[in-house]
Amino acid sequence: MWLTSSSIGRKVVMSVSGSALVLFLTFHMLMNLVYVYDVAVDTPAGEHYYDKVCEFLGTNWYALIATAGLAFLVLVHLVFAFILTAQNYKARGKDRYAVSGQQPVHWAAKNMLVLGIIIILGMLLHLKDFWYNMMFAELADKEGQFAPTAGYDWISLVFACPVTVCIYAVWFCAIWYHLTHGIWSSMQTLGLNGKVWLDRWICISYVWATVVVLGFASVVVAAIVHNGGFTGC
Repeated sequence: MWLTSSSIGRKVVMSVSGSALVLFLTFHMLMNLVYVYDVAVDTPAGEHYYDKVCEFLGTNWYALIATAGLAFLVLVHLVFAFILTAQNYKARGKDRYAVSGQQPVHWAAKNMLVLGIIIILGMLLHLKDFWYNMMFAELADKEGQFAPTAGYDWISLVFACPVTVCIYAVWFCAIWYHLTHGIWSSMQTLGLNGKVWLDRWICISYVWATVVVLGFASVVVAAIVHNGGFTGC
C-alpha cells in the first residue's frame, strides 16, 4: 500500500494523523478553559463546571472510543516520525536539512524528533497525573485522593508543585515549537498551500500554536492563583 510503502505516502499519514492530533489538542485546551472559568468566578465547591465536564466524559462509551482512537493516532504518528527521520538521515546524512532556493529551514524543522521525544515524555507524565487518576481509576474502581471525576481538585493538586509546573512549562514550549512547524508542514504535504498560501499557513501555524499553548498555560496559572501559590509536591 503506497501510504506505508512510499515516502510520500508516509508523509501523508504523518500529516493526517498530526492534523487530527492538533484538532484534539485544541478541543482539550478549550475543555480545560472551563477550569479557568471556575477559578475566575470562584464557583462554589461541589458545583464546579469542570467537574461536570469530566463527569460527562468519564468512562462513557464515546470517551473510551475517543481515547482508543487518540492512542492509535499517537502511535501511528510516532512510528512514522521515526521511520521518516531514519529514512531522511540515511538519504542525506548531515545535509538532511539542506535546501535549495531561499526558503529558510526553521529551527523546529531541524529538531522535530527531539521535540517529539520531549512531547511524548510530557504526555506520559500528563497521563500519570490525570488519566491514571481519573479515567483509569474509574474503570478499575480505584480509590484515590479525590473522586475520578473531580477534575477541578486534581488540577489544583498537580499544579501546587513548582517542580511539576516547571516540567509542564518545558512541555508546553516543546508543543509550541512542534505545532509552529507541524501545522503548515502538514498543509504543504497535503497540497493545500500553493505559492500564496504557504506564508499564510506559516502565520496560521504560529497563531494557532500560540493560542493553544497559552490556553493550557492559563490553566496552570489559574491553579496557582487558586492555591494561593505553591503548596508543595
